[in-house]
Amino acid sequence: MNTKQIVITGGPGTGKSSIINELLKRGYPCMEEVSRQVTLEARENGIEQLFLTEPLRFSELLLEARLKQFHDSQNAEIPYIFIDRGMPDVLAYMDYASANYPDHFTSTCEAHRYHSVFNLAPWETIFVSDSERYEDFDQAVQIHEQLVKTYERFGYHLIDVPFESIEKRADFILNFVSP
Repeated sequence: MNTKQIVITGGPGTGKSSIINELLKRGYPCMEEVSRQVTLEARENGIEQLFLTEPLRFSELLLEARLKQFHDSQNAEIPYIFIDRGMPDVLAYMDYASANYPDHFTSTCEAHRYHSVFNLAPWETIFVSDSERYEDFDQAVQIHEQLVKTYERFGYHLIDVPFESIEKRADFILNFVSP
C-alpha cells in the first residue's frame, strides 16, 4: 500500500499543531512538526535561536527530519497520514530569510511529492507568540505568502482551510481525504 501523505502547512500561529492534535485525538495517523524539537535541542546546546544564528544548519536538520518523515510514512500500511509541514516549508523559510541553500534542497522537494497540501492562512485572532515562535503577526503573513509561492513553484494546488473552530477545520480536511 502506498500511503497518501497529506501536509498541513501555513505560517506560524495558524493552528497547524492544534489541527494535528485534533486529528490524533480522533485516532488518525499524524506526524508532528519537527522544528520545535530542533529548536529545543539547539537550546540545550546553548544556541537560543538556531534558525536566526545558523539558518542553513537549522534548515539542513529540518530537511533531513522531514525527509525521514516522508520515507517513514510512505509505506506505513495505512491509507493516509497527516504531516505537520512538508519539505517545501524549509525552502520557503530560507527564501523568506533571503538565505542561500544548496541545490539538493530543491531537488529533494522535486523528488519527494506529497499527495495533498492543506494551507492555513494567517489568523490574527488565534496568533500567539511563544518561546519557540519569534515571529510577530506581520512576519507570519509574509511567511505565509512565501509558503504559498514555494508550494506553487513545486506544482502543488493548495487547499485553503477556512477560519473555523479546530473541530470544523479538522472536519473540512477529513471531508477532502475520506472516501
